[in-house]
Amino acid sequence: MRNLFNTLTTSFSSTIPPAPPNTNETPQQTMQVDFPIPPHILIIGAGSRGHAYASALTHSTNAVIAAVAEPLPFKRVEFGKKFIWGKNSPRPEQQFEDWRMWVKYEIARRERERAGESVERGVDALVVCVLDEMHVEVLEGVGPLELHVLSEKPLATTLEGCLRIWEALGKRKGVDGGKNEEEGGGEVVNGKRGAKETVFGICHVLRYSPHNMLLRELVLEREVIGDVLSIEHVEPVGWWHFSHSYVRGNWRKESVTAPSLLTKSCHDIDFIMWMLCSPPPNSKEPPHLPSFLTSTGSRKFFKKSRKPEAAGEATNCLSCPIEEDCNYSANKIYLARNLLFGNAGWPVKIVNPEIEDCYNTFGVEAASEKLLGSLREDYAKDTPVSEVESRPWFGRCVWESDNDVCDDQCVTITWDDDPLPSGDGGKSSLKGRGAKTAQFHMVAFTEKICERRGRIYGTKGEIEYDSSKIKVHDFRTGYTKTHHPHQTGGGHGGGDEGLARQFVMAVDAVNHQGMSAADAQRKYLGCDLEEAFRSHAMVFAAEDARKQRKVIDWKQWWSDQVERHLHQR
Repeated sequence: MRNLFNTLTTSFSSTIPPAPPNTNETPQQTMQVDFPIPPHILIIGAGSRGHAYASALTHSTNAVIAAVAEPLPFKRVEFGKKFIWGKNSPRPEQQFEDWRMWVKYEIARRERERAGESVERGVDALVVCVLDEMHVEVLEGVGPLELHVLSEKPLATTLEGCLRIWEALGKRKGVDGGKNEEEGGGEVVNGKRGAKETVFGICHVLRYSPHNMLLRELVLEREVIGDVLSIEHVEPVGWWHFSHSYVRGNWRKESVTAPSLLTKSCHDIDFIMWMLCSPPPNSKEPPHLPSFLTSTGSRKFFKKSRKPEAAGEATNCLSCPIEEDCNYSANKIYLARNLLFGNAGWPVKIVNPEIEDCYNTFGVEAASEKLLGSLREDYAKDTPVSEVESRPWFGRCVWESDNDVCDDQCVTITWDDDPLPSGDGGKSSLKGRGAKTAQFHMVAFTEKICERRGRIYGTKGEIEYDSSKIKVHDFRTGYTKTHHPHQTGGGHGGGDEGLARQFVMAVDAVNHQGMSAADAQRKYLGCDLEEAFRSHAMVFAAEDARKQRKVIDWKQWWSDQVERHLHQR
């Protein structure tokens, strides 16, 4: 019996390799990039995202932030001093009151150049960071100038808007929305008109963090858990962060902006599609398209029926009898937990963009008074709806706001078997294209703020991930290996810098290396406009499923809502 036991244990142990060491891994895309001819960039919109991408560009590359278009004078000057003209006086071509003024200037500059005048250098690319509801008009307006564009997500707040952008940028597959030479498109060069190839990037930043790039490499390239069968992905928005942006802030009302699934989580849906729908790098296989999806969700907590009785008729935190005991006290969130601890940046400067300058110039007492003045602002029952909806109200009671977006939502996406011919005697292969399921949960009520987490279940193992590590369990060996991806600075776990760097690398490849825009887009961004549009379409389909309380057939929905409208245009 002992001999049999020794034989079995020796045989079993010989099939199991030594336990793998935990690793720290750094994807190649985390390096600093300097270009012989640095690209010049215009930032449209000098809000928090405009600052984030300008910072990402200057930290990860030697790109030049050449100009800014921003309607608010304080924001425009603050941005310019930080990224463009420093302590000098701005030149006319460095600042514009809005994007339309820049378009007029750029048209005139090109006309002067064609007339033989010596002109200032133009920009190579635009980064669009305006409010979501402005994306359509801006992208349609700058489209004819045929410059490279990086746009903050979402593309647009409606499916119709996304279709219009697809058409304006002339990137539709099989349906050419751009003008050809005979129709008058393209730039005039040596008396001839020809279309200029341009790169388009969407700020689905989750694709570009070192963590997620390694995660996708492990799943799709190294195939450490075999074929994926299921994924659970969670976006924990953060209890006070949700109240800041989606109850009191700009994204609180669907009729003004869009559903929270789009404004907050469209890049999470894109992340899932990137993992389960898009083919691996350098693959020529078509995407594995979903079969069905459904969604449930609602505004569960931030509504008047949840308001504590002791709060009475108060509508503003600073006049509320229970302010001291309320978790959502604006006084606590912005003053006590941020400004008094020396943080005059986000989220405090979102309440009042002048607070940071006030704090640095006059000190904490003056900045506190300015902050409290902004938090006291409120509206009454007879205030016109247009006035209420035109701005955020950061001192407003979270149970008395006009918000209507979901604070808790789930989306389930399923794929059926979709084999491709393997080329081996006519046989078909399910490799990477077998049936699978994705479950996504966007939830407001969390300690973590936007630190995604999830699990991926495969045929050979299981992955557990958060925003700092990736744990891979191997069914065969029984071992679990933990990967610690390189942690970079900046937003979204380094995704902001990763995207900014990859975008300008694509721009340089087209402008100075003779690479086609399509090749540069695929090599450096790994995503074209069609793929970005598909992720947005998935969000709109999920919203249809939630509101209509039904299961959506993806192919039928695409035929009815996308293809039919494309052919009508």
